[in-house]
Amino acid sequence: MVQPNAAANQGKSIEHITLSVLDLAPVVAGSTPAASYRNTLDLARHAEQWGYHRYWLAEHHNMPGVASSATSLVIGYVANGTEKIRVGSGGIMLPNHAPLVIAEQFGTLESMYPGRIDLGLGRAPGSDQPAMRALRRGLGSDGHDFPEQLSELRSYLNPSLGNRPMGVRAVPGEGLNIPIWLLGSSGFSAQLAGQLGLPFAFASHFAPDYLLAALELYRTNFRPSEALSEPYVMVGLNVVAADTDEEATRLATSMQQQFLNIIRGRTGQLSPPVDSMDGLWSDQEKAIVHKQLSFSIAGNKETVRDKLQRFLDLTGADEMIVTSQIYDHQARLRSYELLMEAVRGTAAAK
Repeated sequence: MVQPNAAANQGKSIEHITLSVLDLAPVVAGSTPAASYRNTLDLARHAEQWGYHRYWLAEHHNMPGVASSATSLVIGYVANGTEKIRVGSGGIMLPNHAPLVIAEQFGTLESMYPGRIDLGLGRAPGSDQPAMRALRRGLGSDGHDFPEQLSELRSYLNPSLGNRPMGVRAVPGEGLNIPIWLLGSSGFSAQLAGQLGLPFAFASHFAPDYLLAALELYRTNFRPSEALSEPYVMVGLNVVAADTDEEATRLATSMQQQFLNIIRGRTGQLSPPVDSMDGLWSDQEKAIVHKQLSFSIAGNKETVRDKLQRFLDLTGADEMIVTSQIYDHQARLRSYELLMEAVRGTAAAK
């Protein structure tokens, strides 16, 4: 196993970590995407008050429980309803789109909300095979040409990079300083991000196996750039915080049911929590879900703080981006509030 980076870990304490939010705009059982968007904006406003640094939304398709498929539109909705928190994509799945379209969309967002927009990019489809075929009609991309797509996209924003088609300009977009992140769950994007000197975010909240190896690969291959002088790593994890360990464990069963459905090849809205998962899954399914959710924390403030510090010691991360798939909106708000209190050691700002 790859060992944690000692230099990266040195002196890092959880109270100094940068915290951010990853929102899938969950559609809970019996609700609608319209309600999800209202809840998303409400959470973003609270996250801004509590001191979270950025609020990212993820592109997924053909999933009844995820309302952020038109990611750029939801980013604009959140940015318009907040004042200072950074808003961005975690991520835009670039193979689903023409690079020019993304340059123009995020150029528009940056022009409307200057200094607040992040462009996180992934190379997975964010969908199943039928949706992938529907999304990529005429584009002919399966992700293998991601480096070329990325180069084209970056050149629209910065023409000095010189890889855009002749006579084509991104308006708006050209000349704007929009931070680009690479997202990944393996070594491919980690190595590419390092070579390009871009910040890197690892999806350890659903793909834990390659976390340490990917971070090592990124740091080893890092070359300073105009964007970054040294590596910058953000790691994703699931956190469900409540006033007691028992309540947090119960709330986390919604997320466990969601992952159970995924491994069964099903999609659906986010289910309400249950008192016990016994009887809902087989022993084999339980083991698979627990493995996928290795980097998940459920507990009260003390439990959350202790486990976050251990995760920081393991990864040496510069930032943590947290997703909380919780059925009840008020409980989800409370979870993010308790998380910030756990990290800062004081009550979250109102």
